[in-house]
Amino acid sequence: MPNSNITDMTHGNPTRHLLLFSLPTLIGNIFQQIYNLADSVIVGRFVGANAFAAVGATASITFLFFALCNGIGSGGGIVVSQFYGAHEEDNVKLCIINTGIIMLIVPIVLGTIGFIIAPQFLQLLNTPANIISDAISYTRYMCIGLLFVSLYNYIAAMLRALGDSKTPLYFLVFSLILNIILDVVMVCILKMGISGAALATLLSQFISVILCVLFAYRTNSYFRFCYKDVHFSYQIAYKIVRLGVPMSIQFGLIAISSMAVQKIVNSYGTIVVAAFTATNRIEQLIHQPYTTLGTSLSTFSGQNFGAKKNDRVLSGYYAGIRIMIVLTIILIFIMQFFGYAITSMFVEEEAIISLGALGLRITSMYYFALGMIYVIRGVLTGIGDAFFSLFNGIVEVIGRFTIPIIFCSYLGFGEKGIWISAGVVWVVSAIAAWIRYITYFKKQLGIT
Repeated sequence: MPNSNITDMTHGNPTRHLLLFSLPTLIGNIFQQIYNLADSVIVGRFVGANAFAAVGATASITFLFFALCNGIGSGGGIVVSQFYGAHEEDNVKLCIINTGIIMLIVPIVLGTIGFIIAPQFLQLLNTPANIISDAISYTRYMCIGLLFVSLYNYIAAMLRALGDSKTPLYFLVFSLILNIILDVVMVCILKMGISGAALATLLSQFISVILCVLFAYRTNSYFRFCYKDVHFSYQIAYKIVRLGVPMSIQFGLIAISSMAVQKIVNSYGTIVVAAFTATNRIEQLIHQPYTTLGTSLSTFSGQNFGAKKNDRVLSGYYAGIRIMIVLTIILIFIMQFFGYAITSMFVEEEAIISLGALGLRITSMYYFALGMIYVIRGVLTGIGDAFFSLFNGIVEVIGRFTIPIIFCSYLGFGEKGIWISAGVVWVVSAIAAWIRYITYFKKQLGIT
């Protein structure tokens, strides 16, 4: 039998399921961001502001390659949750196998491409000359580690689709602790600079994914298969690709649009780049409760949609809205009153801290729009809406390409326009998500 962490969400209180599933996932996502923050904090404090800015300058590029890979894994997770809800046990295992085959090939290809073209990418983004060498080095290390990150996220997506949000957490915590230890050794003791931080991340990811795969094999029957079980199913692969590719394209478009924003940020110089890097790292942490809620809704909706319990899908949506409202109020309060203290964790320069704190106060006022995006996206993804991922990505990429230019250049907001435009993009995306909800969601569930 599968391990005891697996949860059938087709029965019981929707709010309780969402909260119980979300808690380990939220802790895991926060640890994953702390994992990313570890490099930034240690580099910023022990190497310097320029090295810190170099790490930030690589964020949009590495996010592009991670996003393209993780979209496939997320698509496979939705298919697994639907098969599990429908109690199609053989198809659950077959879907896990086929997603794994795809997730071995894609990151190797993309990582190789990224390693080769890293210098051209960073030059295209107008990366300041005094940090570009470090930025190239860090990007290439991340491209090497793309396979390990993708495999971990693949295992995590499969387990979460089955309602197990605890196992991925255990290995993420282990990886974080190992990463911090290696960061201290390589950056603070061995004085390896930004390359040491990147190498520490690479090694911790490699060890974590090996242990995670072995543990899943030993404790979960769906991962326990032999050579004769491994075969490629075109029908299953089509389902995975049908959902995964639009999600990959969506994530990829968002990453490309982030590059457009990064190019504008880079044009203001190192101080603004460092401030944006700090707020970007914090915003990634802020996104995690919303990401967790969206993931929980995807699993809940996928299992119940597969079980043909459409009324429970709708109940889960309303429960998600209530949770999101409470969460948003708390996050706005934190950013408005503690933004300065949070930003000061990264660097000591007053100009960078003040600008970063201002950026956090600005973007926090748009968190309700951000929350709505994740709630609607989670439910629509769970019921298999492949179009929405692509549609939402197109809306966001258009907004990120145009709105920052309007606010920074034409409306005269200068560097403040970077953070104002981010909030406006969330509002536009939330409106687009709501339109998709009223035109597709209720129709698909047979609700008038």
